[in-house]
Amino acid sequence: MSTALEKAAVLVEALPYIKKFYGKTVVIKYGGHAMLNDGLKEAVLTDAVLMKYVGMNPVIVHGGGPGITEMLKRVGKDSSFVDGLRVTDGETMEIVEMVLVGKINKEIVARLNRIGGKAVGLSGKDADLFQAVKKYRKGRTGAGGEEMADIGFVGDISRVYPDIVNTLIDEGYIPVVAPVAVGPEGESYNINADYAAGMLAASLRADKLIILTDVEGILARRNDPDSLISVLRADDVPALIDRGKIEGGMIPKVECCLEALAGGVRTTHILDGRVPHSILLEVFTDQGVGTMVEK
Repeated sequence: MSTALEKAAVLVEALPYIKKFYGKTVVIKYGGHAMLNDGLKEAVLTDAVLMKYVGMNPVIVHGGGPGITEMLKRVGKDSSFVDGLRVTDGETMEIVEMVLVGKINKEIVARLNRIGGKAVGLSGKDADLFQAVKKYRKGRTGAGGEEMADIGFVGDISRVYPDIVNTLIDEGYIPVVAPVAVGPEGESYNINADYAAGMLAASLRADKLIILTDVEGILARRNDPDSLISVLRADDVPALIDRGKIEGGMIPKVECCLEALAGGVRTTHILDGRVPHSILLEVFTDQGVGTMVEK
């Protein structure tokens, strides 16, 4: 009886959040360890299906770096990175597109459908969802100066046409988007998945952007989970970066949150994807998990 009462209490706690977010769009950036562990895969995608059944509109944007690296190794190509971005020559871009669009995207769609959802896979090239231009990164010259480094077919999104995603949402589907974009001449570009999720969330005027990562959230003290910053104001981010509280791979994730907020997204969340059902804990409970970045 006590277990049944606990379950009832959970449902009662969730009720006001189900009401609050009914009909709202939530963009989930799916990546990190949650894409590699079968139990976590099931938990994340079950969360998305449940959200759809209670009236929310989840949209999934996924990464796939480890899968790309593994496939490159199979064909004898090394992976190199500049500021966390994969240097992508023509052959690498073909493999990136094959892995992201042809393999990972369809695996996610198939698993969502098996769980009980109705999912449709897209890439940024479908219906011109993501249009992009070539991205350059600053590098050092031999004389110690700076130059713009060519990192290949890596793109910056120049425009988002979300009509196809809105159509799928209206028809009751869960859109699953691979971060590959189309360039001015029809060429393919590799897009950072965090960045793609943030741009899509802003274009959809999503209520929430959720980024799954492999840490608890943003910590006030390095390696101290008890120092988790539960709520972070956008105005406080620059000072935390200057003081080294936000560093390394967390910086682009936070910057993605800031861009989404500036584009009209109400709240953004950085969650630990290693925690089963972390999305449900954030959306449907009083306490929540991870770090919420808000205006």
